[in-house]
Amino acid sequence: MSDHSAIEWTDATWNPVTGCSRVSPGCANCYIERTPPFRIEGRRFVRVGVEDTTGVRLHPERLEQPLRWRKPRRVFVCSLADLFHEDVPDEYIARVFAAMALAPRHTFQVLTKRPERARAYLDERRKDAIHDTIDNGGLDFKLPAEVLRLLSSARNSWSPYFRWPLPNVWLGVSIENARHTWRADVLREIPAAVRFISAEPLLGSLFDHAHSPLCPRSVSVAGECRRISCKAPLDLTGIDWLIVGGESGPGARPMHPEWARELRDACLAQCWGCRNGFDMELYSFVGAIDHADDEPCTRSTAFFFKQVGGKTPKSGGRLLDGRTWDEMPVGRS
Repeated sequence: MSDHSAIEWTDATWNPVTGCSRVSPGCANCYIERTPPFRIEGRRFVRVGVEDTTGVRLHPERLEQPLRWRKPRRVFVCSLADLFHEDVPDEYIARVFAAMALAPRHTFQVLTKRPERARAYLDERRKDAIHDTIDNGGLDFKLPAEVLRLLSSARNSWSPYFRWPLPNVWLGVSIENARHTWRADVLREIPAAVRFISAEPLLGSLFDHAHSPLCPRSVSVAGECRRISCKAPLDLTGIDWLIVGGESGPGARPMHPEWARELRDACLAQCWGCRNGFDMELYSFVGAIDHADDEPCTRSTAFFFKQVGGKTPKSGGRLLDGRTWDEMPVGRS
């Protein structure tokens, strides 16, 4: 847990859960297992037997941490775990969401490789579970004064200040290759203020080159007009943000820049039709894809490019085709 983070797309990390287990190829060189606390304690991410817990641990003493942070920030939730891991009880997930609901000044980024459980859990009934967790003292810590004032001013508990899905919680899935693009389909079925994809580590193209021709579209990239390659199977409909990055650390598998270009172009193409007849250019300010008349397309998919893996993965930087891609989603109204 850290009030500051070296991760480019977030400001802080918060780990009310730590530990995980491998579910797909992107987990093979998991950075979490290489961190000193996990190495020292020998917490491995491979199930040995039916009773093995894979080292997943709950840290209820950390639930209150974001409520103590006064300055608004983006918070990566469970950067050392998967909140929707099968070893995390439903009741504890409710406590995590209750803490996020009570800290509306922060934006919480929840990333999972288990969207099926997230879909089963995050239905309308969970609003009542989160209400009950707060009203019945389920958080097990003393609430800050400003939160107590908020609750005491509500006529019917705290419900006048509550919306579902929580407007300050972004939900994302990890997709490392074309075999796991189905996670985006499940994500679209989950209520969330912002939905995002982390294509990191990107281990291959997320598009089927064999069956999809180029779309009749063009955009302006680095001052040049180029055609957009919108290829199946990845569908970015309803996705607000895309993070792309290569693998880092010992044994890092290489990432081809063309795989990132395909995703960048698909993000640009998402906004086509909002202002039909205009080429689009992705500007470097936070928030949106703009058109020629500077009218923002606020429902477009933002693109964030991290680095290119390989023999020297840290040398890739965040440049792609001569510019840094660091857009952030603007969310939904």
